[in-house]
Amino acid sequence: MMTTTFETQVNIPVDTVAMEGLLALPEKARGLVLFVHGSGSSRYSPRNNAVARMLHTKGVGTLALDLLSLAEDLDYQTRFDIPLLTHRLLVATCWAKLNHVTQTLPIGYLGASTGAAAALQAAAALGQDVCAVVSRGGRPDLAGSHDLGKVTCPTLLLVGSCDEDTLALNREAYVRLQCSKELSIAAGATHLFEEPGTLDEVARQAATWFGYYLNAHSK
Repeated sequence: MMTTTFETQVNIPVDTVAMEGLLALPEKARGLVLFVHGSGSSRYSPRNNAVARMLHTKGVGTLALDLLSLAEDLDYQTRFDIPLLTHRLLVATCWAKLNHVTQTLPIGYLGASTGAAAALQAAAALGQDVCAVVSRGGRPDLAGSHDLGKVTCPTLLLVGSCDEDTLALNREAYVRLQCSKELSIAAGATHLFEEPGTLDEVARQAATWFGYYLNAHSK
């Protein structure tokens, strides 16, 4: 089992603020996943941290980001400003591709809630520069039909079976995706995967997805 051997706080300037994040890399990392959390969450999310730990065991590094400043996150409209979130994610991706520690690593995105829409819009814009996307309890529908149809990288949608409204929206988005794709429904899980064992299963599936597709692109 691989463990995290490099961990550092980062600040990425964008617009008039700085995005704060935590970069964590296991030894001989084979890829980097940027976490795009949802509205009202943060890089300290226990759910994201659980998934990150699982990714590290697969040799995949993580960059957990706050795309919004604390003041911006208090604004309900800003939380749901998908173009803004996408813009911030694109800037963070550019940073990762220029940073000497991460520049050779294949990139993936893991989005939750509104972050999933930003992840898919960014993947649509970057094409082959993004190798895989996972949406965890996300709102991929908010990416819009046009951008969903432009996503080329393998995309996994993870949703709880009891999260009925989100599941319906994910089914609609799934149809619009033209890439390699999978819709995985966690039995008995609600939106936050708080039921025993459900978050572990979601983390395992995400780690397997990224481990496979990022490893396929590693140099």
